[in-house]
Amino acid sequence: MIAGTPRGFRDILPREALARERISATVRACFSARGYLPVETPLLEDRSAIERGARVRDSAFQLFDTDGTLLMLRPDLTLPVARLVAGRVGAGQLPARFRYSAPVVREEPSLRGQPRQFTQLGVELVGEDGAAAEVEVVRLLAEALGALEVPAWRIVFGSVRPLTALLDACAPTPGFREEVLALVHDSDLVSLDELVASVPDLAPEASRALAEVPRLSGGTEVIARLDALLAGAGVPEAERGTAELAELADALADLFDQGRLSFDFSIINSFDYYTGIIFKGYAEGIAASLASGGRYDAVLANLGRPGLAACGFALSLERLQEVLGEPGESGVVTPGVRLAERPLRIAVPKGSLFRETVAALAAAGLPTGELADPGRKLVIREGDVEYVIVRAQDAPAFVGHGGADCGVCGKDSLIEAGLDLLQLVDLRYGACRFVVAEPAARAGEAERNYQWRGTVRVATKYPRITQQYYDAIGQQVDIVTLHGNIELGPIVGMADRIVDITATGTTLAENDLVIVDDVMACTARFFAGPAAYRCDKRIRDLAARLAEVAREGE
Repeated sequence: MIAGTPRGFRDILPREALARERISATVRACFSARGYLPVETPLLEDRSAIERGARVRDSAFQLFDTDGTLLMLRPDLTLPVARLVAGRVGAGQLPARFRYSAPVVREEPSLRGQPRQFTQLGVELVGEDGAAAEVEVVRLLAEALGALEVPAWRIVFGSVRPLTALLDACAPTPGFREEVLALVHDSDLVSLDELVASVPDLAPEASRALAEVPRLSGGTEVIARLDALLAGAGVPEAERGTAELAELADALADLFDQGRLSFDFSIINSFDYYTGIIFKGYAEGIAASLASGGRYDAVLANLGRPGLAACGFALSLERLQEVLGEPGESGVVTPGVRLAERPLRIAVPKGSLFRETVAALAAAGLPTGELADPGRKLVIREGDVEYVIVRAQDAPAFVGHGGADCGVCGKDSLIEAGLDLLQLVDLRYGACRFVVAEPAARAGEAERNYQWRGTVRVATKYPRITQQYYDAIGQQVDIVTLHGNIELGPIVGMADRIVDITATGTTLAENDLVIVDDVMACTARFFAGPAAYRCDKRIRDLAARLAEVAREGE
């Protein structure tokens, strides 16, 4: 029996450890040259103390101290450093410039096979003027990426202020506001469009701004368009956040001119954490961001130090290894392949969505002659496009893990995958619906079982969708996950009901099942990986053309 490590944790042998030391030393030298001093925080933190700064996602790595205090392994370094500043750094010691290099631990249940422990190399600047701090920190990130010779790196900016100010001006209810923020946080721009369209009381200017702001991207010219959208929706000039964006763009004009910096407001998230600028660092050839940071004044205010500007970022050592071609968690990457030099890779779903997807891509101007009749081929190259033919359920995994840049699948597949993907366009085909059904001869039995058991037993091959539905209606559910013949679950007594997909209801009727509730409607969606979308203009252009095709097909 092999004595291995726990899932998501691994040993690092000398060759790789030396590579990690070289990368870390280069980054540390950049940070030190700018006056950033090292700090260390405990591996274990008091969860309640950390949550005073910002909401913390549930962590699998928690334990009780002997006095009953709930402790957690730190999920990042920004919150612990903010706690340190709030409690240990006096006004006379500000501005404070700190750097760190330390492991953090996170649980990512949807990314099996991925590390749960990884190392962050980062800085935090506290107490400096807001705009000056952001310029300093962004330039420091640019210096670090340049010193490492990261191939074709880029820093992408957004800001939470424009959207929150827009919602302050136009949100009809607090619930609407929270739902918009949740959808933007989840990068579900399709459901955002549906939500906005469902509220008739919204002024046309507000609807237009809500739909367009999260999709704005480009150079400094984006600021004028953002300002116009917010002005049209009635947002006061002082609250728009566009002045600070213009100031930032002016101070970093050289990096914008070099194509190293750009704006993309799909990046905005974590509204209870960041209070202004948010930015991420990307490189071609990797599906995730190398660095993430922003301004987080609210965290210090929540920890009892209001009025302090705070800005910082963290680099992922493991992702730097990957993009630099060092041996690491994801193997060895050969650097130097530019996105502009390789085809745009699209995950195309086989099965019921295939023909309509080919037609939509052709209508959007892509070459599809060979794709229309692929035979047994799984990868088809046509011009500067490469099609990867996959199961619809697997399309999110291919895009989320970098096997494709973008793709098409049903909304259900995106929900079940639970990956960090941008949902961009409702393609308006592949319509079906999810329903709850039960045997007609056993009507009422599920309710009776729920009364004594306290839970409803449901068979499905869509456990995430099922759980979300029952959470929404406030019922506890025991899910029996099956991979086919879902209808058998209640027929043979394994379950009270099923949650399944239906187009006509014929299969349900033939098995004496009746629909008792609707769960959701589902159509095909065009989606993309965050890094590919923000680094490759071809994806944004294709999304715009597919949206036009979908509108014309209505």
